[in-house]
Amino acid sequence: MSSSVQQAVLNGFATEITTATALPVDSYKQLFEDNRHKIYSLAFWMTDNEMTAEDISSTVFTRTFSRAVSTPEAVVAAIDSNLVTALRELMPIGLLSLETSITNSKPIVGNTKRIHLERAVVQVPATERLAFLLHDVENYDHARIANMIGITEDESRAAVCNARILVRELVSQML
Repeated sequence: MSSSVQQAVLNGFATEITTATALPVDSYKQLFEDNRHKIYSLAFWMTDNEMTAEDISSTVFTRTFSRAVSTPEAVVAAIDSNLVTALRELMPIGLLSLETSITNSKPIVGNTKRIHLERAVVQVPATERLAFLLHDVENYDHARIANMIGITEDESRAAVCNARILVRELVSQML
């Protein structure tokens, strides 16, 4: 997020926080700083649009900080929940789109560039992409992903596996 947006968000949160919480305002500011990049990045990779990602980030933190939450762990859980809620408003998340099937994709020959991976990731269906990003990029475990998205742990594993296969296939087609 840009610094002006970030400052406006923090200033806006400060007034809401003082009336709605048991935690000190500085705790919320620290939680915001600790999570803002992760939320923006996930929102960007899910939408492939910077402005939409900024809107989602603001929405997530506004929804989270406008509720009275008593522990930092509860705030982080609320941030995750509000992220999925905001993404669900834009795209279907929760239903797996790809069937579990291992295909014999052609080997990736040549140099894979970051742009190839970026273009491939944004083409993966929403639920699989979110599970992939949460697991492989943000290092969430399958139980946490399943709880966030509303799927089983086995479906989370299948979603990550399917996303990896699709990314590999898409990258091999680009080379």
